[in-house]
Amino acid sequence: MQLGIVGLGRMGGNIARRLMLRGHETVVFDRTQSSVTGLETEGAKGAKDLADLVRKMAKPRAVWVMLPAGAPTEETIEQLSTLLEPDDVIIDGGNTFYKDDIRRAAALAKKQLHYVDVGTSGGVWGLERGYCMMIGGETSILERLDPLFDALAPGVGEIPRTRGRSGPNERAERGYIHAGPAGAGHFVKMIHNGIEYGLMQAYAEGFDILKTKSSPSLPQDQRFDLNLAEIAEVWRRGSVVSSWLLDLTADALVADPQLAAYSGSVSDSGEGRWTIDAAVEQAVPVPVLAGALFARFRSRQESTYGDKLLSAMRFGFGGHIETPK
Repeated sequence: MQLGIVGLGRMGGNIARRLMLRGHETVVFDRTQSSVTGLETEGAKGAKDLADLVRKMAKPRAVWVMLPAGAPTEETIEQLSTLLEPDDVIIDGGNTFYKDDIRRAAALAKKQLHYVDVGTSGGVWGLERGYCMMIGGETSILERLDPLFDALAPGVGEIPRTRGRSGPNERAERGYIHAGPAGAGHFVKMIHNGIEYGLMQAYAEGFDILKTKSSPSLPQDQRFDLNLAEIAEVWRRGSVVSSWLLDLTADALVADPQLAAYSGSVSDSGEGRWTIDAAVEQAVPVPVLAGALFARFRSRQESTYGDKLLSAMRFGFGGHIETPK
């Protein structure tokens, strides 16, 4: 199949590469020409602008927008809506607020265009590991695009099957789902990221306690000079708290035990705030998720070792660079 991709940053470029490695064709555009040229050398068809991208695609077209949420995505989708033709599809794979998806889908439907929102998790590791995708949109359009999503997903791999599941491997077991109508994909991804905040905060606080066990404020016989890299490593192997986040923590602690490369000023990219907003709207108590978000706010005032570990994990899975205070 063919897919147009707009935005060739940390994830967009690797989405193109993963698709091409699996036999699909990509037509790519980015404002940075070197990004386009680089992918052309790997087999992509480059475009000089959005109009050129649309001209180079076969009908019905599908164009994946992988840009920062907000104005860059909004303006690009609006421009594409004037260039595309009835039955074409616009896919938003960024971290868009789900209510914006609902609004866009309705507006594009008036132009006989389809809209699909894809909550995409995988960060800088997606080319190698695949992308976990939570997808919103019309069922018929999801069926049309399924070969693309299947190619991007991690696949069944070596993860044991969940007890009680039977029959052929469904999409969820291959790493992607049709979550529901427009907006449902990004809503599920939003909650995913809110949970991510809570998990990361739990690791950060736990390792902060381990780190400060050597504090001179404690009685001498109660001080332990603990090897945090060794603790992270042993927890990776058979512990109930093992996870990919713990794997990234172990990597960071081996490379830089003091985490000197990180200030501990931890940014939030929006989904954590939206998760708390949704919890308020739905009257769902979320003290852990709210506390994790507020801890990030606090980190920008006075950072701890745990905050540095949060920064290290964010860099590990997504290549996120700390925002200066």
